[in-house]
Amino acid sequence: MPGPGGHGGPFGRYMTEEEKANQPKVTPALLKRIFSWLVPYLPQLILALGCIVLSSACSLMPSLLTGRIIDEGLIGRNMHALVFYIALSFGVTLGANLIGVAESYLNNWIAQHITFDMRNQMFRHLQQMSQRFFTTSNQGDIITRMTSDIDGVKSVITSTFSSILSNSITLILALVAMYRKNWILATIGVLVIPLFVLPTRKAGKTRWSLTREAQEANDEINGILNETMSVSGQLLVKLFCREEYEYSRYEAANRRMISLNIRESMAGRWFRVVMSTFSNIGPMLLYLVGGILIIKKGSSLSVGDITVLVALLGKMYMPVNSLLNIQVDWMRAMALFTRIFEYFDMPVEIRNASNAAVPGKSTGRVEFFHVSFSYDPEREILHNISFKLDAGRSIAIVGPSGSGKSTIINLIPRLYDADRGIVMFDGVDVKRLDLGYLRKNVGVVSQETYLFNGTIRDNLLYAAPDATEEEMLEACRKANILDFVEAQEKGLDTMVGNRGLKLSGGEKQRISIARVLLKDPALLIFDEATSALDSISEKKIQDAIDPLIASRTSILIAHRLSTILAADEIIVVKDGRIVEQGQHKDLVAAGGVYTELYNTQFAIKAEEETT
Repeated sequence: MPGPGGHGGPFGRYMTEEEKANQPKVTPALLKRIFSWLVPYLPQLILALGCIVLSSACSLMPSLLTGRIIDEGLIGRNMHALVFYIALSFGVTLGANLIGVAESYLNNWIAQHITFDMRNQMFRHLQQMSQRFFTTSNQGDIITRMTSDIDGVKSVITSTFSSILSNSITLILALVAMYRKNWILATIGVLVIPLFVLPTRKAGKTRWSLTREAQEANDEINGILNETMSVSGQLLVKLFCREEYEYSRYEAANRRMISLNIRESMAGRWFRVVMSTFSNIGPMLLYLVGGILIIKKGSSLSVGDITVLVALLGKMYMPVNSLLNIQVDWMRAMALFTRIFEYFDMPVEIRNASNAAVPGKSTGRVEFFHVSFSYDPEREILHNISFKLDAGRSIAIVGPSGSGKSTIINLIPRLYDADRGIVMFDGVDVKRLDLGYLRKNVGVVSQETYLFNGTIRDNLLYAAPDATEEEMLEACRKANILDFVEAQEKGLDTMVGNRGLKLSGGEKQRISIARVLLKDPALLIFDEATSALDSISEKKIQDAIDPLIASRTSILIAHRLSTILAADEIIVVKDGRIVEQGQHKDLVAAGGVYTELYNTQFAIKAEEETT
């Protein structure tokens, strides 16, 4: 059976060049860590091991009983012995198969429970990672580690590990049984095995190479079809009169693939001829030498003994071939565990302090003291940021794109931690506050609204699972979305679609505001909440935001002049630094960065609003 990602079958399994270059270093520490996942299931593992030993032993018994059937039953003309040994052979075979079923169940049970544990632990670990991890990591890679890689562990346990054990045990038992019968014939049988195995590996490498080349040719054909059979591709081909050129490309790739397929098919055919020949050499040699020993040397060997040795030799071919190929599966298994452990070993950047504080009712007061921050060591984003937001007041943070406005607000709920300086919430360093308490009291409405695939109710209850119908409707009213909800046939039970695709941008944003209001945070943060919307949707959202700003501690990042003017204070950020701070009229008169922003952006926006 092929291992994870391997090429299986009678032709063996081979590693790609990339896999060879990236082989993991197998250390005692790695093996100990892998088998630590098996420790909770040690009783089941011992039982499965016992089943493997019994199944391997029972699978050899019919071969051993063949000698008794021939010598005592057929040659000895003993009908009772003949029936007894045939029945015993049948019973042992049935028992071996039943034990094999039990072994398979135990292997799968252990594998499923280990992957269950791994998925849970990985999910919990990744949930604790900072936002930095999710912004710098490839999302597809994260999902692959969570799904395909951990699923591959099942194949390792049910196939690779069990294959090593069962094949090793079968091989050892077969060798012991053969040498107990006759050491001369057993030695000849062992020497013959390479004649069977070596051609298998040679033919396997040849066919694997041909298969890979054929796949490359097939990929080339698919690429030509994707390019030339699309609407845009066909248009280009016709406009530039390249039909004959594209046909010649397709014909050449098609011819190459057909040639490779024929060679691959014939390689398999020649392999079967070689195998058929070599698989008969071993038994013939045993019959020949056995006959010489009996006829010429007067050996006590019987016909049944020689038949048993031939049968045992046949039982050894597959385990030897499998064990010779197991290195590939083993290395792939080690690589799989190494990839999984890489994620487990990623440090949790943001943790709860051991004595995390949980103060009483929050006021949402925020203070930044000489805060600096960088996403990577080579480029600092924020430089020496200091400001203060008192309870019940609001500030607007403005500045050019990329100046660090969103980064500032991300430090408050500890989506990231400052490199230097202190961020305080309600007079306590955020690093000393309980993360649950801190994030419960900070509500963020971002530009990129995310709704889960479900109903409006589902998305609102995500913020407050115990919210009543009245509380949800009141939150919708404050978010200026109640009329829309009540106009829907199913009301709060209206489906929003994947990521809210069944709703307009303005409707999604107002539902997200209602969701934050149900959370009832002490500090409300609006991060460019209307920047991607049309003017009508923007006006409705602004009508929802304005009373909220007046009623609680708020931070606004906005491009709309009226929103900025509603704030008690304006902070101007440029290149990660606070360059100006004050009231609108004072900042306009100062002739600095804010004046430039006002003349190029806010004044135009104000004129549009007036129009």
